[in-house]
Amino acid sequence: MLVWLAPLVVLGLVVFVHELGHFLAAKAVGVYAPRFSLGWGSPVFRWRRKGAETEYVISWLPIGGYVRMASRLDESAAILEGGPEKVAAGAERDPHWDPDAMVPHGPRPVPSDRWFESKPTWARVVILLAGVTMNALLTLVVATGVYATYGRRDPPAVMDSVVAGKPAERAGFQRGDSITAINGVGVGSWSDLLARVSASPGQLLRFDVVRGAGRVTLVVTPEPQVVANVLTGKAERVGRIGAGPVNRFIRHPVSLGESVRSGWRATWQMGGAVIGVLGGLVQGTVSVKTLGGPIAIVGASVDAAKSGVESLFALIAFLSINLAVLNLLPIPILDGGQILITMAEGVKGRPFSDRTRDGLMKIGIALIAALFLVVMFNDLKALALRIF
Repeated sequence: MLVWLAPLVVLGLVVFVHELGHFLAAKAVGVYAPRFSLGWGSPVFRWRRKGAETEYVISWLPIGGYVRMASRLDESAAILEGGPEKVAAGAERDPHWDPDAMVPHGPRPVPSDRWFESKPTWARVVILLAGVTMNALLTLVVATGVYATYGRRDPPAVMDSVVAGKPAERAGFQRGDSITAINGVGVGSWSDLLARVSASPGQLLRFDVVRGAGRVTLVVTPEPQVVANVLTGKAERVGRIGAGPVNRFIRHPVSLGESVRSGWRATWQMGGAVIGVLGGLVQGTVSVKTLGGPIAIVGASVDAAKSGVESLFALIAFLSINLAVLNLLPIPILDGGQILITMAEGVKGRPFSDRTRDGLMKIGIALIAALFLVVMFNDLKALALRIF
């Protein structure tokens, strides 16, 4: 039963943290936020404490969430977010009506200084960035927690493959060789070996190797290669010998400090992987057929839960950084698009016209709808192939 609840836990946590960022930032700068929703569309469950400003909602379309902020604009987005800040006809007969509350919960108007547009540019950008920031922090916290709890998971320093014509083969390495030291310094895992080799392009290295029941010493010079650093994106010169590890893993306990550093590296690596896929989609090297949607996420959540708690938390971390990166895309309805519009208005010195903003929002909604159709088609196709 718990396995099948995994998708709700994964999606709910990732979306909740994102929207919580927007909500806390809006509250901090004084923006009126009448609704906090998990899901889009009509409410299935709603709760508001007497006298409170915010109504908490679970909506019927569980593919995201939103924080509704007082705004004179964005009527198109309001369709997804339960309506704009105005009193609907017959609202007085609604059991949730509060005669002492501000619209849409009651008859009182929203003060001019509580509207999103009334805040300075920096405050609006902070609100818009808060969601992706919280998702990045969630990834960092979860990844750090996984390393602190389970340790580092690395292949042992045992060669499984040796590439023909590369330095490792020329030096005499063989499949099954277990490396115990490089230049007299002990090697505990494949990561240790990779770090030493990467840092030594063109430099002679002496490997102490266990081969069967005996020991040998092999000398190899890593060939220089230029690769992109996963953290900075900058091209770096590294060493490579042309060998791969065995497909099994060992656990290495790590300190809290090392857990934080490993969590930081993992966060950047996962974010870089998402950016790489997006870049591939733009360049045409990655097919849209590889994209997955809600059904794929549900399937991945169930599989991760079956594999164990560590896999489930790793999926949460990966989906969280996915949401952060994707929300920074310059599409009007997403955070990235809204940030660009807000900054453009700040440079311009006045807001865009209602017509312009409404047009931009409709473009954004159309793009998101098209993406949703693509990923749902991919999901349903994959599900059909799995069934039949």
